[in-house]
Amino acid sequence: MKTKQYHIEIGGKTLTAEFTDLAEQANGSVIVRYGNTTVLATAVMSEKPKSGVDYLPLSVEYEERFYAAGEILGSRFIRREGRPTDEAILSGRVVDRTIRPLFDHKIRHETQVVLTVLSIDEDDPDVLGVIAASLAIGTSDIPWSGPVSAVRIADMVNPTYARRENAKFDLLACGKDGLINMIEVGGKEVSESEINEGLAKANTEIEKLQNWQTQIIKELGKEKRVIETADTPREVSELFSMEVEPKLYDALFSGPGKKRINALKGAWLSVFTDKMPEHKTSFAENLFEEKINELIHKEAIENEKRPDGRGMDEIRPLFAKAGGISPILHGSGIFYRGGTHILSALTLGGPQDAQFIDNMEVQEGKKRFMHHYNFPPFSTGETGRIGGTNRRMVGHGALAEKAILPVIPDKEVFPYTIRIVSEALASNGSTSMGSVCGSILALMDGGVPIKRPVAGIASGLMMEIIKPESSKIQETSSEQTPNLNSQIQSEESKRYTLHATRYKILTDIQGPEDEHGDMDLKVAGTREGVTAIQMDVKVSGISLKILAEALEKAKKARFQILDVIEKAIPAPRPDISPNAPKIISIKIKPKQIGMVIGTGGKTINEIKEATGAEIDIEDDGTVFITGKDGGAEKAKEIIEEMTREYKVGDRMEGVVTKIADFGAFVRISHNTEGLVHISELAPFRVNMVSDIVKEGDKVPVIVKEIDEEKGRIRLSIKDADPNFAKKM
Repeated sequence: MKTKQYHIEIGGKTLTAEFTDLAEQANGSVIVRYGNTTVLATAVMSEKPKSGVDYLPLSVEYEERFYAAGEILGSRFIRREGRPTDEAILSGRVVDRTIRPLFDHKIRHETQVVLTVLSIDEDDPDVLGVIAASLAIGTSDIPWSGPVSAVRIADMVNPTYARRENAKFDLLACGKDGLINMIEVGGKEVSESEINEGLAKANTEIEKLQNWQTQIIKELGKEKRVIETADTPREVSELFSMEVEPKLYDALFSGPGKKRINALKGAWLSVFTDKMPEHKTSFAENLFEEKINELIHKEAIENEKRPDGRGMDEIRPLFAKAGGISPILHGSGIFYRGGTHILSALTLGGPQDAQFIDNMEVQEGKKRFMHHYNFPPFSTGETGRIGGTNRRMVGHGALAEKAILPVIPDKEVFPYTIRIVSEALASNGSTSMGSVCGSILALMDGGVPIKRPVAGIASGLMMEIIKPESSKIQETSSEQTPNLNSQIQSEESKRYTLHATRYKILTDIQGPEDEHGDMDLKVAGTREGVTAIQMDVKVSGISLKILAEALEKAKKARFQILDVIEKAIPAPRPDISPNAPKIISIKIKPKQIGMVIGTGGKTINEIKEATGAEIDIEDDGTVFITGKDGGAEKAKEIIEEMTREYKVGDRMEGVVTKIADFGAFVRISHNTEGLVHISELAPFRVNMVSDIVKEGDKVPVIVKEIDEEKGRIRLSIKDADPNFAKKM
């Protein structure tokens, strides 16, 4: 076995890249270790282009292996790994979104990156996945503009799972050459300035990793394949200039929607097919999109012009409504932002409805807040497959869930399991952020006592990259005076060059801005701070300066949306829906748990059957009782009776269960009996117990004495009611 290792210290631990011949048939492969977490990455590109495709056929597969956790996982009947978990899909998306912009999108050769988690401990393998994918592709013969690196920042660099839980924010950043090209943030209402500080720290760590990767690739990298990509024939461009170019501006800048653009594209393809049947239709389609891309960039940067006529920071018309769909729903919200329309529906359940988590990263975990996202084809005016989920739906649902989670009340305050489903019924830009807004409306309509409302907005970027002609560079917004702020350093001291750029940040992107823009920055939060960020780019990366400006603009837009939400419903409704189950929580001693459950669950099942309630008991003795139509109250009464600990002087009514010569046994609760001695039956001498009480009689009693050592209770009827014997 051939092997070569490289090491670097990051975040107080050693990151190791090991190159072996284990996966020697792949174009490139590497095993990356950090602590006890290990990821194998392989990269393969097909020899020939894939026929019939007009896109970059890149796929990233993130494979979890149960053995990585040292556990035999899965269901009782299936112990083999099945379809990817949501966590695996999200980790795969992180890698995909990071490496994809660095490929030539004219390549038509199938390219597959497979990340296999070989072992997992306290460090998340998603950061390793990015670095491993970068090294596998970078050392292969696959043409690519990497390397690219990743780092996680919280209260430290690359925090463990445990440290991340208590951190104020959890930031995952990827990038290269001093630029950031992918961001994931979950925050507990963190300020924009703290996010900027985290990004600056991430950039510093990324630079260390970039230098390390570059040296490895220089030493081990294969010569890159030369893949010919067909340029648009000159005659096609000339035909486009005559037939379409004069009409393109009016079609693109005639207002929101795609009807005029689609109509023009259809007319162009018809002319092209008729006049140039010898050429591939893909030439015409690609040229059309390229020209739109050029025009939308030019107008935004030079003239501050957007397709629908809005200003750079202007949000489309907003509409918010809480409730009104159906009394059956526990809560609902409708949110419009321009042509993006979201319906969010809330369902409340008991603790037993929580989702059980049993995967490679977490075993025996529970999830009490869930947000699911649906994106039917009619939302874009198209037909298509209905049912099931795809990676995009999982990703958008998880982003909205991350954004809302910080304001969900603690279980001790609101013990319900909460599920929200957001339906993207019309889509024209950032349905994920629309889902955040719709979900908050549904939560407040359902009476969930959230800490504060959350809103989300998507910002875009139109950027013109200018190749530097001097030793100085500048990066300017057209709103600012050009400012020389960096210098190009020699290749010996710096691998990268920051390009001078002219750019425009666009608030609330839609339609062609989303499709052709250089950045999609989604930011969600409250008035107190940010709860979630996600960024994708179509360029090699975005500078920290632009990101800081975009975050500030997103904050202003977020506050405008919160104004509309709070006007629709100023606060959560005081009560939950009458259709939602009622949850009562009580506390018993941990030593009483076994008594309530009973042998083989016999006792607790009898209570459930008698009351129709669901009962969940936690290890600390907290009992959650969920039911409707009074069932929860009945179950509570039974359990409180069972677990009551009596004190001398307690008064109650009991039932005589057995007569003896020396007294009567009286049941005072579900599982507690006490003895009323013959001398305690009446204030006078009693010759026979049966003269005073019989089996089945209800009698008043008072606790006379408790023998805790023997578990016996002595009761008295005469002290509870001196006249009871006379009544009999």
